[in-house]
Amino acid sequence: MIEARHLRVLRAVAATGSFSAAARELGCTQPAVSQQMKALEGSAGTPLLIRTGREMRLTQAGEALVRHAAGILAGLTAAEEEVAAIAGLRAGRVRLVSFPSGSSTLVPSALAALRAAHPGTRVSLVDAEPPRSVEMLREGDCDVALAFRYEGASAAEEWDDLVVRPLLADRLVGLVPEGHRLAKAESVAIGELADEPWIAGCPRCRRQLVEVCEGAGFVPRIDFATDDYPAVIGLVGAGLGVAVLPELAIESVRPKGARTVTVEPAVQREIVALTLPDLAQVPAVAATLDHLARAAER
Repeated sequence: MIEARHLRVLRAVAATGSFSAAARELGCTQPAVSQQMKALEGSAGTPLLIRTGREMRLTQAGEALVRHAAGILAGLTAAEEEVAAIAGLRAGRVRLVSFPSGSSTLVPSALAALRAAHPGTRVSLVDAEPPRSVEMLREGDCDVALAFRYEGASAAEEWDDLVVRPLLADRLVGLVPEGHRLAKAESVAIGELADEPWIAGCPRCRRQLVEVCEGAGFVPRIDFATDDYPAVIGLVGAGLGVAVLPELAIESVRPKGARTVTVEPAVQREIVALTLPDLAQVPAVAATLDHLARAAER
């Protein structure tokens, strides 16, 4: 019989490439990992790993098991959490992953309200941008993913297999230095910034910026690019260029030396909370989704 604990070890070995690295990740000994892999291969009746020097490579059977392991483990986690909550043994545990500007705006008030309502619920938080955060959810490495996608998202960004809780529409706004000629304008057509040096944000935001600018008939000259939103705002405040950022990103940082302006045409990104269908039935996960939605309303 294939056991869940053996599947967790197999996933760790596949991810790290060796028994010793998997042992470090799992917090156990290398012999323990080796024994569990032998037991799993015995249950499977076929080799799952090929040892090449110090590294491990999956066989075809091993690849098949790893591919199914995420769904199996997610289902088991959902079952354990729901049964425990129903039995009154504990309130639950939620692993939340969020993009940085969501972590600094929506998440704090949501988790504070969740703790007040359910003090026994434990929540861990990890920062990750989509699509990585969505991959973590599908791979069973988190229970809830706070994510976003821009209008006209590609097929690769579809979430048909997930439970989607819409939270809010986050509009992109322009950011210019305080002394800029357009700093006091009520709204600015993005084409008016065609000749400006640009400071771009995260890779997905950067791609969106280029698409919007190309739609307005120009290619932005990007002088600086950084995933750090405070750094983008600081560079604009220092007079080194202009930027377009989501409102949530600006809300989380006090702009110094920079002004926000409404940019036309309007571009929005959709902010959502995602989970797996099985996990959506877990009380602690459902409560987390509810409090994220209320935080977005506020």
